[in-house]
Amino acid sequence: MSNLQNTANKTSLLKCAQLVLPNRIERDMCLLLHNGKIVEIAAHIDPPQGTNIIDATHDIVMPGFVDTHVHGGNGADTMDATPAAFATLSTFFAAHGVTGWLATTVTANQNDIDTVLNVAQKVQTDGSLNGAKLLGVHLEGPYINTKWRGAQDATFVRPANPAEYENWFARGIVKLITMAPEAAPENLTLLDYALTHGAAVALGHTDCTYDQALTFFARGANQSTHTFNAMRGLHHREPGLVGAVMDTPVYAQLIADGIHVHPAAMRALYQCKGATKLAVISDAIRATGLGDGEYRMVDQTVIVKDQVARMPNGALAGSLLTMDIALRNIIHTTGCTLPEAGLMCSHTPAASIGMGHCKGKIELGYDADLVILDDRLCVKHTFTQGTIFSIKQENLDFDGFQQWHQQQKQIDLDLDKARSSRLNDILK
Repeated sequence: MSNLQNTANKTSLLKCAQLVLPNRIERDMCLLLHNGKIVEIAAHIDPPQGTNIIDATHDIVMPGFVDTHVHGGNGADTMDATPAAFATLSTFFAAHGVTGWLATTVTANQNDIDTVLNVAQKVQTDGSLNGAKLLGVHLEGPYINTKWRGAQDATFVRPANPAEYENWFARGIVKLITMAPEAAPENLTLLDYALTHGAAVALGHTDCTYDQALTFFARGANQSTHTFNAMRGLHHREPGLVGAVMDTPVYAQLIADGIHVHPAAMRALYQCKGATKLAVISDAIRATGLGDGEYRMVDQTVIVKDQVARMPNGALAGSLLTMDIALRNIIHTTGCTLPEAGLMCSHTPAASIGMGHCKGKIELGYDADLVILDDRLCVKHTFTQGTIFSIKQENLDFDGFQQWHQQQKQIDLDLDKARSSRLNDILK
C-alpha cells in the first residue's frame, strides 16, 4: 500500500457512483473533505480552487471499516510489540478497507503487555503509522476463565490485580478489555475502574451464567467478545452469556468468517441484535494474508491448514479473516442490505468503544474515513482522515497472499452456494 497523496490537511472532492449512508444508498453524489473531515454531501458541489478531485463514478463509497478485535496479519502481530510490526499491520489493514483498529493483546505476562502498551502509545503519538489509524488497545485477558481460554495461554490467566491494571489504564491507550465475570470477585472492581478510565468492557472467555452476565451489563459492561465462541452455549434453562446478549441491548461481536460461527447462528444473532448492535470483527492473527503453515502466537504454535487456524490441540486460534471479506460474508449469510453491512463493519464497532460520534458514518462532521469498493465489493482505495491510499502488492507477501486470496474466493463461492441452496429450498 502506498500513500498516493497526503490530502489530510487539504480539500478533496469525491465523485461517487454509489454513496452508502447509514440507512440508504444515494447515487451520483459528491463528498467534500477538508482537514480530514466530511464537510459537505450533495449531488453537486462547486469545489474551492486547488481541490483534489477523485473520480469514483464507477465505484461504491462507504465508511471505512473499524476492527475492534484484531491481533495480526501479513506476518506481524500486536504481541511482537515493535513499531515495525504495528506499521505492517496498519498498512495491511488499510489494504482491506480498515480505517481504524484496536491492537488486541492475548493473555500474557505483565511485561509483555506493558511493552505492547508502550509501543502502541509511541506510534499513536508520533503519527508514524501509514495506513489504518490505531484507535487504542483491546486487552483480551488476562482476567478470564481457563475453561474457555480457547487459544489463550492458561499459564498467564490470573485474577485481576489493581497493582497491574491501574498502570495499564493510566496510559489512556486502553479502549476495551475482555474479562470473565465469574473468574474472580476482583473483576467487578476492575469493571468499575475500566469504565471510569474511558474503556469499554466486554464479557468473554467465560463460563458465566445469565444472571452473572446481567449483573455486569447492569454495571456498565456493554458487549460480548466473539459471541458464541469461548463461552458456554445457549441452553433453554441456563441461557448463559449468549442468552443475556440476545436479551439485552448490548453489543455483540461476531467473527463473520463462516468457520467460527455456523451461518444459521450468524443469521439468528443478526435477526436478534440488528445492524446497530452487531459488531463484525476479524479476530485476525499473524497468518492472515499468508499461506498454510506453522506460526507463532507469543510462545505458542498455531497451525494453519486450508485457511483454518488451530492450536495443536485442535482449538480454533483466531481467524484469517479480513474486514472486506467479512463485509461480503455478512451480506451473503444474513441477506442484509449494504447500508446495514456498513453499519456492522463500521459504525457499530466504533460505537461499541465510544467512538460512534466521529467514526463509521458518512455524515457531516465525521472523520473522512472511507473505503472505495468496486462492484464486487473489493477494495480499491482507503481514506483515513482524508489521506488516500492504494494497494501495492509488493508490500505484501505475494506468494502467500495469492494462495490466501484464492482460498478466500473459494470460501466466498461456498457461502454463495450454501445461501442459494437454502433460498431455493425455501421457495420450493
